[in-house]
Amino acid sequence: MAQAQPLRNTPPPDPGEAYLLPGETYTSMTQKIGDVPLVSPLKTPKGWLVGFSIAFTLLMIFLMSVTWLLFRGVGIWGINVPVAWGMDIINFVWWIGIGHAGTLISAILLLLNQGWRNSINRFAEAMTLFAVACAGMYPILHLGRPWLFYWLIPYPNTHGMWPNFRSALDWDVFAISTYASVSLVFWLVGLLPDFATLRDRSTNIWAKRTYGLASLGWRGSARHWHRYEMASLLLAGLSTPLVVSVHSIISLDFAISQVPGWQVTVFPPYFVAGAVFAGFAMVLLLMIPVRQIYGFQSYITMRHLDVMAKVMLTTGMIVVYGYFMEVWAALYGGSVFEEYLLFNRLNGPSAWAYFGLLFCNAVAIQPLWFKRVRQSIPALLVISVIISIGMWLERYVIIVISLERDFLPSSWGQYVPTFWDWSLYLGTFGLFFTLLFLFIRVMPMINIFEMRLFQYQEEERLHRTSHSSHTGGESNPASAD
Repeated sequence: MAQAQPLRNTPPPDPGEAYLLPGETYTSMTQKIGDVPLVSPLKTPKGWLVGFSIAFTLLMIFLMSVTWLLFRGVGIWGINVPVAWGMDIINFVWWIGIGHAGTLISAILLLLNQGWRNSINRFAEAMTLFAVACAGMYPILHLGRPWLFYWLIPYPNTHGMWPNFRSALDWDVFAISTYASVSLVFWLVGLLPDFATLRDRSTNIWAKRTYGLASLGWRGSARHWHRYEMASLLLAGLSTPLVVSVHSIISLDFAISQVPGWQVTVFPPYFVAGAVFAGFAMVLLLMIPVRQIYGFQSYITMRHLDVMAKVMLTTGMIVVYGYFMEVWAALYGGSVFEEYLLFNRLNGPSAWAYFGLLFCNAVAIQPLWFKRVRQSIPALLVISVIISIGMWLERYVIIVISLERDFLPSSWGQYVPTFWDWSLYLGTFGLFFTLLFLFIRVMPMINIFEMRLFQYQEEERLHRTSHSSHTGGESNPASAD
């Protein structure tokens, strides 16, 4: 019978130099990872039940907010003239950004043959899908008549209406749907071997049948593995340009307008870097507690956290460069409107948001230059929370401050989010974490078969290194990575 709790064997000391701690075998990895979703429903850990209950409560708040929105319309939000885009678009861009880390870890690192991705790719891919689900709700709800969202789909119809392909809204529909579809297929293909493992290990007949159906007849034959590897590489190749294109398209939602502050040509790479920046912060924020609670320190080691912190620091510095370019463009361009926008960000009624984002995204990440900080669990948690707040403030600054005071002083207005703005935002966390807790409960959080392959590769590397040292030869330093 599957164990009621994951194995909690104390892992060996982690020097922060290995991607897989010694002492693990195929059997131990399969037990530690596979037994988590195979727990009997009556023996579900209490911590999971508490977390799921909180997330489900927030999901009910989301459904209540959406229901009231359908009854009353978007007037319940704080949007007005001239701030026609408020927290709905702020949160949309924020959630989309969070979803980028999963595709980067899964697709790009797979093509680059980076073995360290094996421990975190499954969790990051799931986080991507759930974040995209939260983001995709906002453009539909923002329509005012969300039940007519299918008009944005180019299909033969008797209405005589076709989407306006010059509309930024239609770009978002195609970008999000393509990104979600490819990410979902990529995620499900990677789950097939692990579903087969759970099917073979399960002692419950209904669980065995469910996982057997989900595994699509996987038997681990040479033909199956060949097709799996080809499909994975093909989907990784399709997903890689999506990391760049999706958030570039979203940045063009702003750049095609004449609003001051939205015409900077650095927006596409700036938005992409910011998305990866926010995504990796969320991965760290979620994986560190999961790593501790389920005893996965042997698989998600300090070196994983160190590398993710380096990626976060790199993309964060690109974001800082984007901030500098915005200031430079305003001062060098000679436009009085751009100059006033900069002045308004520094001295206007929402200056708190601009200084907040500079602190969260530019100052708070500087300690990551030091290895001791990158390998400190409390420091990484605090910095990840600050970054997540800072990236939300960045979207607030770009959207709200730019719209509050544009060309004509007679059209200026103040944006104040309402209770329903905040309740809908809080409710999307309920949707996100409800899906995340269900994923943790019924699917393996770490890729079992890829961890087996990675362990074999690590053993072979150590064997070659040991053999080279015994024969007097020099080991290749690059092979240690």
